[in-house]
Amino acid sequence: MPVRLFKSISMPIGTSILFFLFMLSNLFGQPALQPLKITRLTGDFYIYTTYNTYKGNLIPANGMYVVTQKGVLLFDTPWDTTQFQPLVDSIQIKHHQKIVLCIATHSHEDRTGGLAFYRQADVQTFTTRQTDEISRLHGRKRAQYLINKDTTFTIGEYSFQTYYGGPGHTADNIVIWFEKQRILYGGCLIKSVEAGDLGNLTDANVREWDTTLQYIRRKCKSPKYIIPGHDDWTNLQSIKHTMQLIEAYKKKNSR
Repeated sequence: MPVRLFKSISMPIGTSILFFLFMLSNLFGQPALQPLKITRLTGDFYIYTTYNTYKGNLIPANGMYVVTQKGVLLFDTPWDTTQFQPLVDSIQIKHHQKIVLCIATHSHEDRTGGLAFYRQADVQTFTTRQTDEISRLHGRKRAQYLINKDTTFTIGEYSFQTYYGGPGHTADNIVIWFEKQRILYGGCLIKSVEAGDLGNLTDANVREWDTTLQYIRRKCKSPKYIIPGHDDWTNLQSIKHTMQLIEAYKKKNSR
């Protein structure tokens, strides 16, 4: 006897599609991915969030973009590959601007996955040379231009610095610092206060992680905003929390 999954009901097309996706995700045990979310941080600074699954859980990944007189600056690329174009479209509709530059902060897919897409869209893409070498070895997407050392970029009315403080979440993780606005985009080097552990440690160097954070603290003093790679980005205690997670991990694993 055939199994009837759904009772025939009448509902608007949009509602029925959402209902179908919800039921489909439940049937296969995977959470349905959510669409792109954009939230204004301050002034011309915006946080965009995309979603993907890690160990069966739906995880948000934070990126940032800045609207300048010369175009939009993008930091990291969407984790969900279906959101590469929607991000472009959303920026065009919202700001009537094109993305002109994209910097990925380390080699994992939640940062570099869209580099080839944006490069083909005439965006100047950048990573550090170290990130490029790791990406090459692992067959990941690569940028068009390489950053050889800590660098100051000035585009339109905004300037920012890239800083490499040492290994942590990965060997190559960098941060972005807007000194005048005191905005620190930390990527996955910094864990959200919502994080209960250090997350993916496949390429991590926990032994050096806290030393790296101390270096970043000296370079990026008194930030007004700190953006971690995942989860909540509204709490200024995220660096402190990350160091506490590192300390707890070391104690647990030194026994």
